[in-house]
Amino acid sequence: MQKRTLTIEFAGRPLTFTVGEMAKQADGSVLVQYADTAVLVTAVAEKKESDLDFFPLTVNYQEMSYAAGRFPGGFFKREGRPSDREVLISRLIDRPLRPLFAKGFKREVQIIATVLSADQENDPAILGILGASCALTLSQIPFEGPIAGVKIGRKNGSFLINPTTSEMEESDMDIVVAGTKDAIIMVEGGSKFVKGEDLIEAIHFGHQSLAPLIECQEVLMQELGIKKWFFTEQESYEELKKEIKEKLKEDVYEALAIPEKKKRRDKINEIRENLIKDRSELDEKSANRIFEEILRELMREKLILTGLRIDGRRPDEIRDIWCRVGIFPRTHGSALFTRGETQALAITTFGTSEDEQKVESLLEGEVFKAFMVHYNFPPFSVGEVAPLRAPTRREIGHGYLAERALAPILPPRDEFPYTIRIVSEILESNGSSSMATVCSGCLSLMDAGVPIKEPVAGIAMGLVKEDDKEIILSDIIGDEDHLGDMDFKIAGSKNGITAIQMDLKIKGITKETMVRVVKQAQEGIEKILSIMTQTIDKPREKLSPYAPRILTIKINPDKIRDIIGPGGKVIKGIIDQTGVKIDIEDSGIVRVASQNEASAIKAIEMIKELTREVELGAIYKGKVKRVVDSGVIVEIWPGCDGFVHISQLADGYIKRITDMVKEGDIIPVKVIEIDQFGRIKLSRKAALRETR
Repeated sequence: MQKRTLTIEFAGRPLTFTVGEMAKQADGSVLVQYADTAVLVTAVAEKKESDLDFFPLTVNYQEMSYAAGRFPGGFFKREGRPSDREVLISRLIDRPLRPLFAKGFKREVQIIATVLSADQENDPAILGILGASCALTLSQIPFEGPIAGVKIGRKNGSFLINPTTSEMEESDMDIVVAGTKDAIIMVEGGSKFVKGEDLIEAIHFGHQSLAPLIECQEVLMQELGIKKWFFTEQESYEELKKEIKEKLKEDVYEALAIPEKKKRRDKINEIRENLIKDRSELDEKSANRIFEEILRELMREKLILTGLRIDGRRPDEIRDIWCRVGIFPRTHGSALFTRGETQALAITTFGTSEDEQKVESLLEGEVFKAFMVHYNFPPFSVGEVAPLRAPTRREIGHGYLAERALAPILPPRDEFPYTIRIVSEILESNGSSSMATVCSGCLSLMDAGVPIKEPVAGIAMGLVKEDDKEIILSDIIGDEDHLGDMDFKIAGSKNGITAIQMDLKIKGITKETMVRVVKQAQEGIEKILSIMTQTIDKPREKLSPYAPRILTIKINPDKIRDIIGPGGKVIKGIIDQTGVKIDIEDSGIVRVASQNEASAIKAIEMIKELTREVELGAIYKGKVKRVVDSGVIVEIWPGCDGFVHISQLADGYIKRITDMVKEGDIIPVKVIEIDQFGRIKLSRKAALRETR
């Protein structure tokens, strides 16, 4: 392929596509550069079809430290396992691509997006989506794109396309929109209690901005004369499928009417196994494929004909919900949220600044996280046996989505200086477990006594679209996710949305459909919140007795050295005496953390003693340290001395100072002056006048 470069101006910055220069042995490759951020994306397909019964697509996004002129952290000083951010962006790139491959295409495809240059202002994740689409479009792989993606922010009421890192600091939303020219395919992001209608406008605005990005890819494809591989779907069994469908119809309808997931699954598997046994002309793979298609069609037909779902609910009906809080005595906060056959146990733990998570990324540099949500999906939650390994991409993604939903309700750090970790253990799963994590996580925060701004809940929405008929489903179960056309997760409060994530199996939905989905979701969220707040309607007033206590005081920054002492001697002494943890910020904020409140109070008092400042006009009781010819030196408190001139000891003439005071006496003194050098002048006679 000959080298070709195409540059456009997009959102005020140059965007360049370069093909035919790098990674030419890949089936498709492109270097996408936006300002000073550059990402190389490659696409390669296996030459032989796999035996898997699904499309094997793998997306790997990797941030190279050299892209920002840095060394990687760690002992080996080289990039290792993917960071959570790399995993999340890999998923972000994957999701809008997956529904656009030719149906039945089973060759393994790998997309690799490598960040080669990072200016820390322009998000390389967006270039990953754009580059992946371009690499596939300019390859022979049967990809039904192109697509593009943009990030949308909002500042002072105006929408921003691909806002820079500094612009995002003042934005009340962070939304990624991906789609084709005609439809939206994927949405993901968070917001600070943004109204549903505003969010829809933001998504629509983002979708409209995709046109020039898609046009660039079409121009390159046309200029380079790309011809796609001729691909025909596997052998069709339409006539045989119709015959089998008619015979299985009643049995499948009966199975789909079983409300319990396990019993329904067992019955469906029994029908499947009988089909494989009875149809000797079909191999097992073909029989399974035909049965899956029949199951999908009958589920959808039943819904459209009767208006009732698999478990008998109406489209907008939510499963039965029950909640419990304060389950375990030793945890700092705990909550169990059960919705139908999905159950999430959330545990909240408090820590100090020492427990913050250090995160390194090319976009943000080195930052520390004081709030994290971790999601665990053990195999027993779906009645399966599997080895327990490191968190999967799905677990990392679901945890981050819940974290995004809950973060806006947390109090400011200066009001509640704890590091907070929520762990969600999925004990049962039949759909919407990430949104159950949002609900249980919120309940757990309130049980722990976190002064949240307002409760939030989450719901997963589905869609069944047949020709011009659309049915929107609230609170979907696993089979509806598997057999339906959409998984649209929305979390928020009564006052606005905090997180959103949409995945499609069809080639996009319209703005009008999205408006209906969001409206129905918000109605569902309000119903869920009304049940949650019956269990606990506000945060507990007291923290668990087993939670650490963090006390905060503000001192003069110039006094920090007094707390630390030479070589850290003073602060180490406080820690040794009290057993606390002390965190001092440059601004003068001092946080003392301890499992024992009395120890924290004692440490605070010691710090106050070290950092006390004399107040002009205040009266103190001080100890006479030394008598000199012109007066006495008085110690107001350890480390703080002032001078009382002989004329300020008493009214009238004083022949000898020792007739009035002597070393070791405790006398009242008033601060009458603090000069520019910090020297303190005291008066005994003024103090005596005011204390008579």
